[in-house]
Amino acid sequence: MRNAVLDVIRASLSTSGFAKARGCMIANAFLGELTQLPALMNEHSYNFVLFGEPSLSAPWGWNFYGHHLALNCMIIDRQMVISPTFMGAEPTRIDTGPHAGLRMFREEEEIGLALMQSLRPELRDQAQIFPSMLGTDLPEGRWHPGDGLHLGGAFRDNRVVPFEGVSAVAFNHAQRSMLMDLARTFLVYLPDGPLCAKLAQIERHLDRTHWSWVGAYGDDTPFYYRIQSPVIMLEFDHHAGVWLNNATPAKCHVHTVVRTPNGNDYGKDLLRQHLEDVHRPAP
Repeated sequence: MRNAVLDVIRASLSTSGFAKARGCMIANAFLGELTQLPALMNEHSYNFVLFGEPSLSAPWGWNFYGHHLALNCMIIDRQMVISPTFMGAEPTRIDTGPHAGLRMFREEEEIGLALMQSLRPELRDQAQIFPSMLGTDLPEGRWHPGDGLHLGGAFRDNRVVPFEGVSAVAFNHAQRSMLMDLARTFLVYLPDGPLCAKLAQIERHLDRTHWSWVGAYGDDTPFYYRIQSPVIMLEFDHHAGVWLNNATPAKCHVHTVVRTPNGNDYGKDLLRQHLEDVHRPAP
């Protein structure tokens, strides 16, 4: 059964995306070893739910969730939505054992920081909505003990999140390219067709896309950022330790979230359109 579940996920994701999901699972097992809690946190301590029956025309999907990994997949005909997603790791790097050398979320961290550092000072000031990541320094409601600075985390379905930061209208060509590279990195789990379609959709809305940042933007400092438009919301957050002993946010603990605004998380809007077409009276 375990192999069958992994086969469904492998067949649904890109090769790179499946490797990324497996990396979250492997990092979870490494944390279980570090904390001596392997029965609680291991490579297979996840749940899988299948919705409907796999079909080339009828709607179906699956959900896979556990510590630091939650994927929601809906497939209708030749269209696919994998959203919302949550991926994380604590720690983000494995330095011993058979998976030594594995490092998670390096591209999200490095490209995000490079984009922020590339902005001219007045744009960086607009992007940086709060200079501190500490919950005690932030307004009420801007920090959560489990979700940190994420606005689209668990139990946040249908949340209305206002745009913040700086508009990508002000970005130069290189900065727009970095923003698109960053979006690709978040969405790498999508197969080629859905990925190309989603990236094209994001690019069409670049002039309505906002980039926001919390924290400093030095080479070694932790941070949070969000890319938000009418068609995508991507969040990256360095967290304080939960199982490790860093009391404040650090680069060794990362959470990432992907949300699809305006009704298409879980493919709900796609399913609505499909059902309307199915039940529309013949002309």
